Amino acid sequence: MQSLEDEIKQLIIDALQLEDIAPADIESDAALFVEGLGLDSIDALELGVAIHKRYGITLSANSEENRRHFASVRALAIMIESNRTDERKINDSGQSHE
Repeated sequence: MQSLEDEIKQLIIDALQLEDIAPADIESDAALFVEGLGLDSIDALELGVAIHKRYGITLSANSEENRRHFASVRALAIMIESNRTDERKINDSGQSHE
């Protein structure tokens, strides 16, 4: 999970063009919005697009669910890993019927 968190940190830096921040400067449990990195709603949209492009994950319109997912780098990593696991289960079950 640590490598995924590092990957997400770099994605945040690249997608939002945070030139003065290194991945090591972002704490995995720190808040991404308001406190912590101080990201705003526009940043959330850009980050959501970057996550979709990188991981193929489409985020729901449920703002409460998105708040949980975007709470921290660790929360994003858990959501991405969960989607990867779900995708593997779907692929495995689809392949087993062939």
